[in-house]
Amino acid sequence: MASFLEDEERQRLQAQYSEIATLAGGLAHEIKNPLSTISLNLELLEEDLRDDESPQSRRAQNKIHTVRRECRHLEEILNAFLQFARVGELETSPADLNDIVRDFIEFYQPQANDHGMEISPHLASNLPAVAVDSSLMRQVLMNLVLNAQQAMPEGGLLEFQTYEKDGRVQLNVIDNGPGMDEKVRAKLFQVFFSTKPGGSGLGLPTVRKIVETHNGSIQCESEPGRGTRFTISLPAS
Repeated sequence: MASFLEDEERQRLQAQYSEIATLAGGLAHEIKNPLSTISLNLELLEEDLRDDESPQSRRAQNKIHTVRRECRHLEEILNAFLQFARVGELETSPADLNDIVRDFIEFYQPQANDHGMEISPHLASNLPAVAVDSSLMRQVLMNLVLNAQQAMPEGGLLEFQTYEKDGRVQLNVIDNGPGMDEKVRAKLFQVFFSTKPGGSGLGLPTVRKIVETHNGSIQCESEPGRGTRFTISLPAS
């Protein structure tokens, strides 16, 4: 009975997300076309002024450069929104969460080295399989790790832990950054909320949406000066 209800809820969510994704796709098309035209014309205008060394031309080039940067920022926000809206399109199959984590660590290790981050995996053996969309779970890991990376600009420790608890598969992603207070933590998964200048505020809401679409849950524990722990709980397959 519980399995039937979970399947019914998943179908309802997928239908809802599909409608949102369709609307988002149409909105993106309407925005991207004029945005691309603006960016292209700014690039051409910048080229026209490139050989002009006059102070007036230099001022104009600086303004054009600023507008082009903001256009790129708008495009990043738009892409993040599309990613958020399309989360409901799942293609699940039984998988070992440890394998997904190991593959991600191997992919991310060079970037971790560049940022002075030490990765410490503690992955339980004989972990039950989970029914997941591996590509979306990789996106979950990337968003959580980028959040940790931004919290530790001088480097730090990043831990991955997996284990089984009460018939569910658990994943902890822990950093030893500065942590956050209760006020920030309460808004962490709100759409468009960000503590970072220029942030889209869609990374962690996308993480939550992906996890919940997998019939899972995510929690955050954090205190100032004590780092941050994200805990993802997924039903065993």
